[in-house]
Amino acid sequence: MATKKEREEKKDYARILFMQGDSQKVIAEKTGISAQTITKWVNGEGWQEQRAAQNITRPELVNKLLRTIDKMLESVNNSEDPTAINGLGDKLAKFSATIEKLDKHTSIVDVIEVFMAFSKWLQFQAQFDDEITPELLKTINRYHNQYIDYLMQNKLIK
Repeated sequence: MATKKEREEKKDYARILFMQGDSQKVIAEKTGISAQTITKWVNGEGWQEQRAAQNITRPELVNKLLRTIDKMLESVNNSEDPTAINGLGDKLAKFSATIEKLDKHTSIVDVIEVFMAFSKWLQFQAQFDDEITPELLKTINRYHNQYIDYLMQNKLIK
């Protein structure tokens, strides 16, 4: 029987394989974990959403929404049906609000919040992972600060 640490390592490996696009069946074969357990991890821990988020950028989503709006407008314009325009304004407003949310630029506050959350996670993981040393945490924090300074000095973020 595998130890808790070995199981967690296999789970991490399975997640990496999933993020790289391997099928659940292949992951089960490579890790020696049952397909049922892999499916439980994928569904229960949001791996599918994470993989989708990793593969689709904000600009791509905005472009897809804009193409959808264009198709909707074209469909209404080419329609002989006078009621086809009903409800179009509401749909366009919803798409517009979604695009505005997606098209926002990351602020310095967003970057800092992500780094803070990551630091808290690392501190928690350090309880179980001997490789996460106080020196490593200090080094990571130093690089976080350097990155934030770089972004601000080069006006890459507000």
